[in-house]
Amino acid sequence: MEIQQRLLKFVTHSNWILFSVASIVGLVLLPPDFARGIIFGGLIVTINFHLLYRTLKKAFRPFRLSSHRVVLAKYYIRFLISGVIIFVLISGHYVDPLGLIIGLSVVVASIMLATMCELTKHIFKEAT
Repeated sequence: MEIQQRLLKFVTHSNWILFSVASIVGLVLLPPDFARGIIFGGLIVTINFHLLYRTLKKAFRPFRLSSHRVVLAKYYIRFLISGVIIFVLISGHYVDPLGLIIGLSVVVASIMLATMCELTKHIFKEAT
């Protein structure tokens, strides 16, 4: 269980760090609609990741196992709400779609970073 907790903690922290760095860089160097896309995309995906974590944590508590239907229903509700928000942001021309895609990639980037860090730890551990 140690590696899972370490990875989850790393991904959670790196989500916010990558989101903050991307947002600041976007605000300083890029046009306002592109920066808004990065900010809104990052917020959407990071909040969804945290809500998914809370849903799964509650679902797998030993003394109170949730039905898989409840977990899936919450997942699809979040997915639908996210889709509506993204649709409104793009159709209303509030954000640049490319900036939104970059913002939505924050969690993927942090998961890949966590994977790379764990692989390098594992490789160097075996080498010694």
